[in-house]
Amino acid sequence: MRHIAIIGSGPAGYYTAEAAQKTFDDNVRVDVFDRLPVPYGLIRTGVAPDHQSIKGVSKRYEKVALSENVRFVGNVSIGEQLSIEELRGLYDAVVLATGAPHDRPLDIPGANLGNVFGSAAFVGWYNGHPQFAELDPDLQGRTAVVIGMGNVALDVARILAKTRAEFAGSDIVTHALDALQASRIERIVILGRRGPHQIMMTPKELGELGDLEQASPHVVPADLPAPEEDALLEPGLRKSVSHLRSFAAIPDSQRAGKPKAIDFVFMSSPKALIGDDKVEAIEVERTQLVHGRAEGTGETYRIPADLVVSCIGYRTSPIPGVPFDERAGRFANDEGRITPGLYCVGWARRGPSGTIGTNRPDGYSVIEKMGEDIASGALGPARKPGRAGFDALAAERKLDVVTFRDWKKIEEAEERAAREGAPREKFVDIEAMIRARR
Repeated sequence: MRHIAIIGSGPAGYYTAEAAQKTFDDNVRVDVFDRLPVPYGLIRTGVAPDHQSIKGVSKRYEKVALSENVRFVGNVSIGEQLSIEELRGLYDAVVLATGAPHDRPLDIPGANLGNVFGSAAFVGWYNGHPQFAELDPDLQGRTAVVIGMGNVALDVARILAKTRAEFAGSDIVTHALDALQASRIERIVILGRRGPHQIMMTPKELGELGDLEQASPHVVPADLPAPEEDALLEPGLRKSVSHLRSFAAIPDSQRAGKPKAIDFVFMSSPKALIGDDKVEAIEVERTQLVHGRAEGTGETYRIPADLVVSCIGYRTSPIPGVPFDERAGRFANDEGRITPGLYCVGWARRGPSGTIGTNRPDGYSVIEKMGEDIASGALGPARKPGRAGFDALAAERKLDVVTFRDWKKIEEAEERAAREGAPREKFVDIEAMIRARR
């Protein structure tokens, strides 16, 4: 019998558990750890609350979690309550599926001013992540600037622009919904250092901006390349750029009927945030493309900014005893293998790229490598205690472990507390989750 510990219960973690089941059949026991008492990682706290269809993939993970040879071990922090070395002593293999929960820093003057947030924090705030539930952004100013040209920037802009009615059916937490309803933001700037042909926005998410009740997207026609240049783009990007062209063609009369504007500002790189205690403006430098890279022109200007959300990427959390690639912001690995017996998958392996589905082949690939290491003898004989050894250590250290059965009680309590039309009202406090389980 082989025993595998997976650290992280998001998509990468559960796809890896699924792959282990299918590869090793009944000859494996898998424990999926999470520092929170609730599973599913970014499905719960990263996917936009108004994208409920995407969150449906958690049903697949639940099927895996309810299998006899897989169990959820929640409310246990690896690296704090239990070291990687201790875990490796208990399990034949350890897989790091911890994602990339930290914002890539916005390394410019003024980044520490008030009302400046990274997307991990801001998205965590409206998604009910316990770490960010008390963020309390000030939405009483007129202009919000969202830095970045990917789907996360679109999510943030869309959430800032929606009316309360447009959140019907979503699981946005009530504290964020109330704050957004009271928001006075009239202009949302999406700021990118490159041009329309270099955006990382997918067509579906970009197209949603054209259907908002009270907000109209705006692209300056002169910022768009010549239409014939679109033919060189891959199909998905070409479709995204076609949305930008449709936004540029919206007549002023149609915009006048909507009180909020979402302005795309291309070829502009943030250089400094201006303000005393809180941000008041952002200084940007106009850029030009040189061999596909954005280079500064020396020309600067300012955009008023009462709120700034930086959506420029994420970094994995280092864990003591695990080699880390500081430049890439992820664990140092060779296609998922750190050393025989220690592996990583998902964003912890490749950085913050790809979709939720990208994690499935990732998980299967690392289990294949694990099988190779077992066959070569690199993992040694199957003599480690696995979950029995962990349970003994957990009892000794008085760890308050949350099981999947406990999670189902938490889930039921969230569903009972849901406001009308919402699927759930998430607990945003760990102690409240623990109480609900009991």
